Amino acid sequence: MTANVIGTVDPEPASAADHKPLLPSQDPFHRPPKGFGAKMPGTILRSRKIDLALFGIVPQQVSAWQLLYRSCDLHGAPEAAVTTVLLPIGAEPDEDRPLLAFQTAIDAVTEKCSPSYALRHGADALGSVTQLEWLLVANALRRGWAVTIADHEGPHGNFGAPREPGYRTLDGIRAALRFAPLGLGADTRVAVWGYSGGGMASSWAVEMAPTYAPELDIVGAVLGAPVGDPRQVFDRLNGTPYAGLPAIVIAALRRLYPALAAVIDNELTPEGHRFVVRAENATPLGAILGLANKKVDDFLSRPLTEVLDTPQLRAMFDDLRLGNTTPTCPLLVVQPVHDQIIHADGIDGQVARYRRGGAVVTYVRDRLSEHFSLLPLSTPISLDWLAERFAGQPVSDDGDTTVWSVAASPAGVRGLLSMAVTAAKVALGRPLRQEQAPAARIAPARAA
Repeated sequence: MTANVIGTVDPEPASAADHKPLLPSQDPFHRPPKGFGAKMPGTILRSRKIDLALFGIVPQQVSAWQLLYRSCDLHGAPEAAVTTVLLPIGAEPDEDRPLLAFQTAIDAVTEKCSPSYALRHGADALGSVTQLEWLLVANALRRGWAVTIADHEGPHGNFGAPREPGYRTLDGIRAALRFAPLGLGADTRVAVWGYSGGGMASSWAVEMAPTYAPELDIVGAVLGAPVGDPRQVFDRLNGTPYAGLPAIVIAALRRLYPALAAVIDNELTPEGHRFVVRAENATPLGAILGLANKKVDDFLSRPLTEVLDTPQLRAMFDDLRLGNTTPTCPLLVVQPVHDQIIHADGIDGQVARYRRGGAVVTYVRDRLSEHFSLLPLSTPISLDWLAERFAGQPVSDDGDTTVWSVAASPAGVRGLLSMAVTAAKVALGRPLRQEQAPAARIAPARAA
């Protein structure tokens, strides 16, 4: 029986020994206890120790748990959420260390792309971006950081939804800080990091933090290609090789926005309905490969521009746009100049909106990278920048910087070499031990 006491950890159930985890909808762990809605957001409802594996196959030597905790949905209604929390193998729980909240690019409605499933030993999640991003997250563990990876899309896979990814991320941080085996506390320094769909979720987290979780000491956030304006992305990707990605967003958001649901129900052709169903069940890679070059215009009874310009859908896209609420922590935004999925002008707009609200933003644009290559190439500068925030170092006001490559520096080359070592450890299933000082409390904690 699973206990509801904070800090109490249940062992993996016997069925886990077969390394075939249940999908979240079938897993009793994900079902909240009665009355959970009366708990405070971030309250741990259940916990268990788990085994992780690269691509579900190569066991990872890392300390890992899952926490079920109380959060809320888009409308503020109580909802249970899950986060995967990690420590380097052999880490001392009483050592001061910071916490990294990493938001993966789930980018799917299908539950098999949720981190709580995709990262586990035995998971069948081919095509999940989360499984690839594990190679990058492992570098944070080698620095001695604790990590939390929330299922920020929630139990229904609400890819692209506003605000609620922030709620789930922030409540996952609250739960991690309360989870005794991590050895963290209320004064732990926290950083946020994500790229693409994970950058969008991270943006919502830092936008919602000042009002939803002001007690958290979030010292900085790295937002990589964080979408900015979903309407621009939808317009530009429609009919391109990446048309499957906005199709997934349509499949997800129809449950949240009645105006979109009405268009799908009443104006799509039978082939259009099949298109949405395929997107709903696809992994990101599956959607890119299977729905390439599809045009929503071909599935509608009237022109797409006419549909998108209705007041109801304009209001929906306004609701989805990032940058209308100002984060209070410093930000590093990284973006390819020639991003084939998320165009730079959309991120320019998000950054400009943050700055108009008074946010401190360092904005780095990369000329040689494209969408997929910038994530690994920018990992060294992202981790170094976050380490400086953990150490309490002041943020230099670099403004906007456009470089040929974020990797074209001695520090970038050293970082990539270190990443190669980490990737080898992950691929071989070697222990992910702390190899650097965590830099958690070199500087005094912020004033109350």
